[in-house]
Amino acid sequence: MDKLTELSYALDTFYFLISGALVMWMAAGFAMLEAGLVRSKNTAEILTKNVALFAIACVMYQLCGYNIMYPAEAVNSIWPGIGFLLGEDHTATDVLASNGETYYSVMADFFFQVVFVATAMSIVSGAVAERMKLWAFLVFSVVMTGFIYPIQGFWKWGGGFLDQMGFLDFAGSGVVHLCGATAALAAVLLLGARKGKYGPNGEIHPIPGCNMPMATLGMFILWMGWFGFNGGSELKISDIGEANAVAMVFVNTNSAAAAGVISALLTAHLLFGKADLSMTLNGALAGLVAITAEPLTPTPLLASVIGAIAGVIVVFSVIGLDKMKIDDPVGAISVHGVVGIWGLLAVCISNPEASLVAQLAGIGSIFGFVFVASLVTWFVIKAVMGIRVTEEEEYQGVDYSECGMEAYPEFTGTSK
Repeated sequence: MDKLTELSYALDTFYFLISGALVMWMAAGFAMLEAGLVRSKNTAEILTKNVALFAIACVMYQLCGYNIMYPAEAVNSIWPGIGFLLGEDHTATDVLASNGETYYSVMADFFFQVVFVATAMSIVSGAVAERMKLWAFLVFSVVMTGFIYPIQGFWKWGGGFLDQMGFLDFAGSGVVHLCGATAALAAVLLLGARKGKYGPNGEIHPIPGCNMPMATLGMFILWMGWFGFNGGSELKISDIGEANAVAMVFVNTNSAAAAGVISALLTAHLLFGKADLSMTLNGALAGLVAITAEPLTPTPLLASVIGAIAGVIVVFSVIGLDKMKIDDPVGAISVHGVVGIWGLLAVCISNPEASLVAQLAGIGSIFGFVFVASLVTWFVIKAVMGIRVTEEEEYQGVDYSECGMEAYPEFTGTSK
């Protein structure tokens, strides 16, 4: 019996680690997607942000974020308290004595959680692309990954007041995606639009991305990584029921993404009279974000419906934010924020344990806290060091010396 317990523990820990590795691979997806949707003169800068934010997230979540989100003993259901560094892992004696209640490694849990933090921060990088200072962005990354994200994460996944209210968010439509999009919205409102994006009479001047094959590759990497994102959130695979649950999560995740592609493609065609690749890519991501809140309880057909609705929503959201002069080069606020809200509300359709009141409370709490905390942080950074590149840098290209690219002058070409 002890050997069976050890084998189950090893299998669930291994599954957790592999799922975390898939989510880590999503960092490459975000990097490729964002690099493909910005102008070529800003490619090195956006890639630098994506590499650096991942490293910062790993360090800050290890130093304090994990213990804030999962405190040994919280002060109360709203404030978890401050804790530092990772503790010890489970001993064999503890695992065997738990009667199966302890079924994966603490370190595996940390690894799985830390790549989620990086995902939330990656959402911000795309929305502020092409006009934010590199170092201002990285300073915000420290605060976001070390404090803002973990506090609201504690409210649901750490056993805080949202969890006690019955707020449901299986893999993070709210905790991860709405959180990242809200921080991005606060930044974009303070930062302003890219030069030339909007005319004096309200006209919109599209700024096309430089490499759509790269953006498409990024979308497919994200789609693949999402199986770890949602599948790993089941936390266990070592018995028949859990194995079947993981399989259902995989199928529903894939179904929602596929339906999101089709609905976004058709919606864009009806509105613009032609297919639009960027909208189609965002349709896939919208389907994935929407099903993330509850990928287990829907049937595959219902998951497809949820994803299809998300694909329609994201097209209208991108257009609507553009008309409001909220400049989001990659559509991150629409994909992760607006559709994240839809995903949280859609939980009520398939999960009988869901409460609309609890879901609305979760949406309001996450949005309100993250928006205010992010806005205050951005204001402080703006006052201390500024957050926007100079007009000359924006028109001619960023200062690539910040990215160690001064030896490659071909990357600093101007853009009309």
